[in-house]
Amino acid sequence: MIKIENAGSGVFVLRFQNGENRFSPEFLQGVEKALDEIEGEARALVTTGEGKFYSNGLDLDWLNANGEKSNWYVGEIHALYSRFLKQNLPSVAAVNGHAFAGGGMLALSHDFTVMREDRGWFCLPEVDINIPFTPGMAALVQAKLSTETAHETMLTGRRYTGPEAVEAGIARRAVPEDEVVRSAIELAAALAGKDGRTFGAIRRTMYRPAIQALSGESTLRSP
Repeated sequence: MIKIENAGSGVFVLRFQNGENRFSPEFLQGVEKALDEIEGEARALVTTGEGKFYSNGLDLDWLNANGEKSNWYVGEIHALYSRFLKQNLPSVAAVNGHAFAGGGMLALSHDFTVMREDRGWFCLPEVDINIPFTPGMAALVQAKLSTETAHETMLTGRRYTGPEAVEAGIARRAVPEDEVVRSAIELAAALAGKDGRTFGAIRRTMYRPAIQALSGESTLRSP
């Protein structure tokens, strides 16, 4: 489900290999386990999906079948976002395809994002699927995007192409599909030489309110 690759120069790549890469409990645990495995050896990190999808976010089928575990489930998602914000490891999301909803927020929890310039979308469709953002999710989006872009993404559910995402400040680069991972590795390698403890300390200070919010309420409230 999660493949680990050593790209050299201290950069490791985590490849999500589960179709739409929705956040099933097994997927979330797999990402956490992979991060544990590379901790101490990696100097920078790239995550990517395969084919059409980076990640489509919450596993709504699992959630609908396990409603009594919804608070635990959302807490696990919050913890994953928070881990990317807190870790002493620079990270780049190589968005090879669709990054929707929770998958888009996973990309935002990285330090930088590279998107494919065609047939890939960034979208936070919660307003259209009647799932309000938790306070932690809202804090993450608002911390990583400009006020104008956060307002538009959260209240309109707009789909951004790669070039549009770069223009809006969501992504750092938009490149052809076959260059997405390579470009992300280049960005990660440029960060790999920095002291991880210092890098992580600076990020934790920058995003302390979002980290605190992700540690708080984890309930998906009905509209």
